[in-house]
Amino acid sequence: MFQIKRYTPAFANEWNQFVAASKNGTFLFDRRYMDYHADRFQDHSLLFYLGERLLAVLPAHQSGDTLCSHNGLTYGGLVMSPRLTVVQTMHLFRELNDYLRAEGFRHVSYKCIPWIYHRLPAEEDLYALYHECRARMVARDFATDVFLHGDMRWERVRRRGVSRAQKAGVMVERSDDYAAFWEVLSQNLQTKYGVKPVHTLQEITLLHSRFPENIQLYQAVKDGVVVGGVVLYVTPQVVHAQYSSATPEGKKLGAIDLLYSRIFKDYGNYPHFDFGRSTEHPDGSGLNEQLVFQKEGFGGRGLCYDIYEYDL
Repeated sequence: MFQIKRYTPAFANEWNQFVAASKNGTFLFDRRYMDYHADRFQDHSLLFYLGERLLAVLPAHQSGDTLCSHNGLTYGGLVMSPRLTVVQTMHLFRELNDYLRAEGFRHVSYKCIPWIYHRLPAEEDLYALYHECRARMVARDFATDVFLHGDMRWERVRRRGVSRAQKAGVMVERSDDYAAFWEVLSQNLQTKYGVKPVHTLQEITLLHSRFPENIQLYQAVKDGVVVGGVVLYVTPQVVHAQYSSATPEGKKLGAIDLLYSRIFKDYGNYPHFDFGRSTEHPDGSGLNEQLVFQKEGFGGRGLCYDIYEYDL
């Protein structure tokens, strides 16, 4: 029924155009984004045609005898045309599994695209995963989503932080200069967790140059010094906080509260603001209660990021 083709750079333009017109794709699936770290993954992305019509693509890579969709991305899964039906999706997974067996794969690891990122309902893959693949959930991460059109009131501690920052003369500005904030972010991550940002300064600068409307930096500045910042990933349905950090002084002054006050006003026409995950382990366990408390103080409530696996 479906013709399955493995991705090569010759498909880049067709792939990117399809993702832009899909019902659940975001710029993270654009090859100009995916391929910035192509050297770290053995790509095995797939395109699914019905006749001459491209109806789905699967961002994926190979890890031993497992197809993963996709460990280099925040979320993954089948990117679908609005025309793709649930019956077709069932056939697609059946034929995908036949293809993977023939290629020597034995397992599939499948990240879902959280529903808030869908421009149209797009959970046909979840139905097929269970009924066609008998997939099992192996990880459930907890994130925090603010429904920006709702009326959830900020907690008093967050409102007081905004007032404190304003009285101290902290100013919020949009910037294309990521270097100063990356110093703040890198120092915080190293001190608290002993890790570095997922993206290097050079990588985030490159990605911003490729997606200037989708990747935005807001900085909190006091007396000419950056004391905090937030990097946003802007998609059609969701504004996502990719990075958020402040200096010790910025934390005392309420810089983060002031930043989100400005961001929520600037993006108030979007349905959702995704604060991202608040867990410490790959399977989603180890809930960081202090971090969740902060996010809930901005009116956020629960959103799950799920990963499924099944054997071939």
